[in-house]
Amino acid sequence: MPDPLQPDLLRSLLRPLAAGAADLRQAQSYRAFYRLDFAVRYPGLYTRLGCVEAAGYTLVTQLWLPPAPRASLVMLHGYYDHMGLYGHLVDWALGMGFAVIACDLPGHGLSSGARASIGDFAEYQSALDALLGEAASLDLPKPWHLAGQSTGGAILLDYLLNGTPCPGLGETLLFAPLVRPRAWGWSKFSYQLMRHFVEVIPRRFSVNSGDAGFIEFVHHQDPLQPQTLPTAWVGALARWVPRIEKAQRCNRRPLVIQGDGDMTVDWRHNLGVLAEKFDQPEVLMLEGAGHHLVNELPAYRERYFGFLRERLG
Repeated sequence: MPDPLQPDLLRSLLRPLAAGAADLRQAQSYRAFYRLDFAVRYPGLYTRLGCVEAAGYTLVTQLWLPPAPRASLVMLHGYYDHMGLYGHLVDWALGMGFAVIACDLPGHGLSSGARASIGDFAEYQSALDALLGEAASLDLPKPWHLAGQSTGGAILLDYLLNGTPCPGLGETLLFAPLVRPRAWGWSKFSYQLMRHFVEVIPRRFSVNSGDAGFIEFVHHQDPLQPQTLPTAWVGALARWVPRIEKAQRCNRRPLVIQGDGDMTVDWRHNLGVLAEKFDQPEVLMLEGAGHHLVNELPAYRERYFGFLRERLG
């Protein structure tokens, strides 16, 4: 990566998005590396990195603001991910005329925290609350649509089922949302065996998309990829799953996109939970699609972006 990224230094230089601080050279380098600079495609686009404090973490935030947005998209990434990998979704949202705001979750990307770890999933709710607070400070146009991939989707599920959704909320877009991961029974058993002896185990990189270029980048070129699986995160997930599965039914109707080739989450079980907890969620099944739907092959992206365009247009 040109001008190697130093997350700690960058965080120390950032200010809240609403402060309107000047763009940083390091932020420009970051956007160029992750292909997040859409100013040529969208003239007049304002783009900034910022920061916000939440639950003891310093979260790095990002804003893409077109000259006259008609709505906003609040975007949450998945586990092991970060904002830099979500250019396809940002590009689509800008093409829809939306402002986009996002953050790197605790322990991910440019944000502070032990890599890929969390003390409790309630900390993710604090991160979402802080991000929504930034959207309010910026007076971003409503409706505010929510979008989450995998763990980002789990955070949104918790928000809808157990939180107090803010006024002016639009649609909720769930890409391969996490409730239980695949082989969850074995994962819990392994956690109970190891948690007193092992704090982290080496990460096993998976092929979770048919896009070979994306897989190559994540496996070998992305400097922000965590290299371990902390047992603390598995423990936090084990405490969170019953909270969702016991939650009261909600009258909202999320839009769910799921691939039947997903080998990361227990999607059959998860779709059953969503059907039980929400008012007839609308599900688009994609035959053969893997888990990382935001970075799946173009044919899959065209299908689900068309599906979403019809409902958010």
